[in-house]
Amino acid sequence: MSKELTAPMPRLTVITLGVSDIRASIAFYDALGFSRRLKATGEAVAFYDTGGPVLALFPWDQLAADASLPDEPRPAAFRGTTLAWNCRTRDEVDTVLAFAVSKGARLLKAGCETDYGGYCGYFADPDGHVWEAVVAPGIEVGEDRRVHLAE
Repeated sequence: MSKELTAPMPRLTVITLGVSDIRASIAFYDALGFSRRLKATGEAVAFYDTGGPVLALFPWDQLAADASLPDEPRPAAFRGTTLAWNCRTRDEVDTVLAFAVSKGARLLKAGCETDYGGYCGYFADPDGHVWEAVVAPGIEVGEDRRVHLAE
């Protein structure tokens, strides 16, 4: 007779990005202004406070090995995942995009109106991880830097 397990509290706590050059990626995310924590890890792994889930950078080959996945081939195309930088205004979206590009990101799509009444654009970090800068109805960014969703 099996005992039914109690469901644990679901939470997203860390997003880890596999990176090709940990030094370059640390420099990029430092330049974007994210606050690095646990610097004692050196270049083995980098952790950033994002105001929500932690962003971690980890060497791509080591991350693949840790997950028991092959390191090659690395995808050259869209991976089906984006990270979001929610903003308070359309002007802030454009500022984020320009700032990211000035720090080494590649602009994928300039800021534009969305079909749902928002405004967004996209950039890619040095490893091709896609970021969306966006302002969207029903999603607010508080003074605490956290996203607050409408009911």
